[in-house]
Amino acid sequence: MANLATSADTQPMTQAAPEVRRIGIGALGVALRRGWADFVATPTQLMFLCVLYPVIGLVAATLAAGDEVMHLFYPMAAGFALVGPIAALGLYEISRRREAGRPANWATVFEVLKAPALPAILALGLLLLALFLGWLWAADAIHAATLGRLEVGRGGGGLALLQQVFETPEGRAMLLWGNLVGFGFALLVLALTVVSFPMLLDRDGGVARAIGTSLRAVALNPLPMAVWGLLVALLLLAGSLPLFIGLAVVLPVLGHATWHLYRLVVVR
Repeated sequence: MANLATSADTQPMTQAAPEVRRIGIGALGVALRRGWADFVATPTQLMFLCVLYPVIGLVAATLAAGDEVMHLFYPMAAGFALVGPIAALGLYEISRRREAGRPANWATVFEVLKAPALPAILALGLLLLALFLGWLWAADAIHAATLGRLEVGRGGGGLALLQQVFETPEGRAMLLWGNLVGFGFALLVLALTVVSFPMLLDRDGGVARAIGTSLRAVALNPLPMAVWGLLVALLLLAGSLPLFIGLAVVLPVLGHATWHLYRLVVVR
């Protein structure tokens, strides 16, 4: 009985933190190739088009609203990358099933709703939504402190706004500070989520454990993770032209690739 009591007392109350591997730049190419293979095997571009049309409508409504919110067009379009990991959850599930040799199709994305870690996933999703809203607030504040002080050119629409941005000191200051702050938000989201969402889908250990693992992954692999963030930004930019339609392919490939990057970084 004493031995049993001792064993129970010394048993860890929580799961040990997963081991994180050090990877090279080449691992990013492996993740992208595997992500492309998943997309080819299980195309989901039509589903993403259905998601993107409301986004396009929101952007169009922003433009139609006129000068009051015109300055938020770029921050809103760029900021959707901050909530991208939420949209990719179903893609992680497709990749997870294919990796295990199980059948998968576009309807597999809805299996995420049955995940044991769904409450933790929702909590992390709310954190990303809060960061997105925080970015829009910061962008609006930067505009008010710089270009918003100018009266010349107001009421001229998008062309007048662009002229002010590139031809006035206030506009250039807005570009500088807006991009610096936006970079900070993007870096924070990358560090918090690069492996946390796939990990919660793979093994439920709580939000804190998932975020902690993601932070350790970035700290151990700063250069590969920085390159990954740059690749994601460039691919999202390319997919956004024209009219965001290319994102119907870019988003699924990046989602699948993120799952495989998680597998390469976090030991099972």
